Amino acid sequence: MSNAKLHYSATLMLFRDSPAGELEVLLLERSGKSESFGGAFVFPGGKVDLHDAHGDFEALCAGLDDRRASAILGVPRYGLAYWMGAIRESFEEAGILLAYDRRGDIVRLHEPAVKARFADYRAALNKGEITLLDICRTEKLRLATDQLSYYSHWVTPVPMPRRFDTRFFVCRAPEHQESIIDNHEAVSQVWINPATALRRAREDGFAIFFPTIKNLEGIAQYHTTTELLMGVAARTEFPRILPLRVETASGKPGVLIPGDPGYVYHEPAETHY
Repeated sequence: MSNAKLHYSATLMLFRDSPAGELEVLLLERSGKSESFGGAFVFPGGKVDLHDAHGDFEALCAGLDDRRASAILGVPRYGLAYWMGAIRESFEEAGILLAYDRRGDIVRLHEPAVKARFADYRAALNKGEITLLDICRTEKLRLATDQLSYYSHWVTPVPMPRRFDTRFFVCRAPEHQESIIDNHEAVSQVWINPATALRRAREDGFAIFFPTIKNLEGIAQYHTTTELLMGVAARTEFPRILPLRVETASGKPGVLIPGDPGYVYHEPAETHY
């Protein structure tokens, strides 16, 4: 039995439509030196930190406050910090910033001077020299929390040495921004159709872990970003998914999740806040 502490984290699944009109999702290849998911393709994301829960963020969030965010996630408080963490990690790892400019438009980062300025912000943010709040204040930005839809809740199995309590969000990728890896946590990237990613994982050894596979399976039914976002918006239940490692009848290792036949597990209650 592992006594590993749960780390609260947020993950953002960014979607776009290809020139052919096919749904694509952004996956980043983790560095082999990464403490978590090394060498695998993952969605942008990471641990929610104390700064993400800063009270000043609430006034800079579009269409969402902590009370509403906490109600959506089913937590007593600090729910908004997960939206902040998802937005921050997206900018740190992929260079995509979900924020509104002074005109109320999603910030455009395609012009050379603006692109260079925000690249400097990103580098300073990754070094811990500035915060996302500093960037918002300097550039007069409002964070586009209204663009992120809550999708799922996954918890790392108990035996694992590093455990995460992760909230997954979905969002349309901004049109006037491009994903750029940081060459530190992420060493490559791919925009890929969810069904294609699943097929490559089965047939070609495309490295994606179980939670990524299951989330991709859930979105593979959609054909466009608009269809996906409409489908997610209609959801009302978000069960906490804690996989259970088991031995199958053939003696091989397997994984069960809530709802699977034979899944029985009662995790000790833990105070989250």
